[in-house]
Amino acid sequence: MTTVMFRGQRIEPDVFEQRVQRSVNALRTLGLGDGDVVALMLHNGPDLLELMLAARAIGAYWCPINWHFKVEELRHILDDSGARLLVVDAALWPAVSAAAAPSLPVVLAGDAGDTDVSNPAQLRWTMLRDAAAPRVNPPTTPRSAMLYTSGTTGQPKGIRREPATAQQAAHTDDRLRRVIGSEPGMRALLNAPMYHSAPNSFAMAVALNDGLLVLEERFDAEATLALIEQHAITHAYLVPTMYVRLLRLPESIRLRHDLSSLRFISSTGSPCPPAVKQAMIEWWGPVIHEAYGSSELSYMTLLTSEQALRKPGSAGLALPGVELRILGDDGNPKPRGEAGMIYVKPNLLADFSYNHGDAARRAMERDGYLTMGDVGYLDDDGFLFIVDRAADMVISGGVNIYPAEIEAVLQLMPGVADCAVFGIPDPEFGERLCAAVMPVAGAGLDAATVQAWLRERLAGYKVPAVVSLHHELPREDTGKIFKRRLREPYWQGVERRI
Repeated sequence: MTTVMFRGQRIEPDVFEQRVQRSVNALRTLGLGDGDVVALMLHNGPDLLELMLAARAIGAYWCPINWHFKVEELRHILDDSGARLLVVDAALWPAVSAAAAPSLPVVLAGDAGDTDVSNPAQLRWTMLRDAAAPRVNPPTTPRSAMLYTSGTTGQPKGIRREPATAQQAAHTDDRLRRVIGSEPGMRALLNAPMYHSAPNSFAMAVALNDGLLVLEERFDAEATLALIEQHAITHAYLVPTMYVRLLRLPESIRLRHDLSSLRFISSTGSPCPPAVKQAMIEWWGPVIHEAYGSSELSYMTLLTSEQALRKPGSAGLALPGVELRILGDDGNPKPRGEAGMIYVKPNLLADFSYNHGDAARRAMERDGYLTMGDVGYLDDDGFLFIVDRAADMVISGGVNIYPAEIEAVLQLMPGVADCAVFGIPDPEFGERLCAAVMPVAGAGLDAATVQAWLRERLAGYKVPAVVSLHHELPREDTGKIFKRRLREPYWQGVERRI
């Protein structure tokens, strides 16, 4: 079992293993078992990790939920997933309590403070865990995280993966060794939120390799350097936004810390600008690895530091067992160097379905190959280059944001006749949101009013940083808003398109 460091406190392997086993007993006591869903709305911390491991041990899915979500966003996931239990940070509960149905057991974790827990359904996780009686737990087939990802409709869809066969599990372990460098005894740092797919799998990989996991609640550039030196960190998960903030530190601070222990840095979630990656490699050495993947299809390609310097801007080579195809609109393969839709066959990966989303699952498949809506090409050496997204998804700081979800909320705002939300370049986050709004005549809307209205209804990171007002919005012959015309002026002079 892993050693966990959190808030300066060290949890030794035997203590953490006891906590996980008690969590298993507590979940069993609550009646959870094979195939059930445990919803977890928790900040990074030992409670979240032990619950993930406990859910895995009883054959349940763990469903990590973004703690920025508001009531309606949380309610959809709880209803759609069929969650049998919600464990939520006590500090978050007052703001989201209306999301949970009365029949759903709720357990509070973390520091409850002044939270009213008079409702008997609102149990304290530490008390429940520590009071659970030891029991014999029957062997189960481990399951995985049930992650929620949105499509172009903006409605989040739950990804339910089939239990892996022994061969598929071995292939997954091999893929993780290649993509995040997982190995027994690794000393890892994680300061990205575990409600995201890649950080979640990173934490699980460290835990299952009996390593040291230094968990941070949030990213701080200078603190990251200090932690690497203090704990002789060998592995870390970072996203391009974090690289940018690290590179912005004064040189005196950057050179102050010994980073020689680093062996493997993994990065996923959003493409890393070549100049940023080159600067990180020059500073940290050839330890930077970038992978292209998705929650549905896992990791598909990998780019090492050496390859990044030879093939700047590439997403890398297909991982073993992964087949790539670039197809045109007619379904025929595109020649090398010519862009088309990226299709992937992730052999030896356990298949998945969308909760209540069979049509969406079928729509992404062609002859056994699947697409996430990305457009790219393969060069003569087989390296993948991603040039655009067919869907409207925006990736800001490694976070997937779906404009259709924001548009659906914004269209309900009094005084808004129509709107379009899209991504524009941002030097730190890669992209940020822009909303083009057509007000009703005489409505008197301004950008600040639109942002304030959205902020009351959506997580803060979904509120567009830029709001532009238009008398008319450009439209195609069908009447659909011509979003490309709104987007293109912001991207003029920018080499990348995502």
